[in-house]
Amino acid sequence: MIKDTKIAVLIDGDNIPSRYISEMMEEIAKYGTPTIKRIYGDWTKPHLSKWKNVLLENAITPIQQYGYTTGKNATDSAMIIDAMDILYSEKVNGFCLVSSDSDFTKLATRLREAAMVVYGMGEKKTPNPFIVACDKFIYLEILANDDDDDNVKDKKSGKPKKENLYNITPKVIKLLKNSVDDAADEDGWAFLGDVGSLILKKQPNFDSRNFGFAKLTPLFKSLPQFDMEQRDQANNARFKLIYVKNKD
Repeated sequence: MIKDTKIAVLIDGDNIPSRYISEMMEEIAKYGTPTIKRIYGDWTKPHLSKWKNVLLENAITPIQQYGYTTGKNATDSAMIIDAMDILYSEKVNGFCLVSSDSDFTKLATRLREAAMVVYGMGEKKTPNPFIVACDKFIYLEILANDDDDDNVKDKKSGKPKKENLYNITPKVIKLLKNSVDDAADEDGWAFLGDVGSLILKKQPNFDSRNFGFAKLTPLFKSLPQFDMEQRDQANNARFKLIYVKNKD
């Protein structure tokens, strides 16, 4: 993660509910600085009126796009054209495309071909082609749940609720185990940071929060298929490195 990444945030206003905006902007700040923030839609339509206050609070520029033809989404075209203009301006080195629409799949692919890092955000209904076209894809529903402890942790134990663990399917376990194997040294131990990066390359929408865990480390610790150990850094014993290994 490059903290000084300059990110262009482009939001499909016709496709994303306004209630996610605060959590969304906080999440984007983890990956870089949002230097360009634009939202696209036909602002003459009543259903976009809820966006007014949140746009002012988050300094997001609304871009007006009339629907010239019935059944055609002019917003998508305007957003794609602006993205290419921003790309060629060389003012940013990353994009965040906020939509649940697969029409932006080709755009995400083209931006990555131009060596841009591309983050995607959308609801869980987002089609898979758009998800895998991004470097990382984040579901907006899990951002809304981050501050809701009842959805993530049990109040007494502080541990993820059991219902959150039901999503850890054999397919997920296989992804984790294969990624550990791929990143492991000759003794079978893999640095957890490398494992996390590899998992995202294989499955951009993978996020420990999807399973009720704030970070990858507690997710691995909760699973009996893995061993974990902490190691001192060579030049800084205050900070530990986390390593993981598949159990035989």
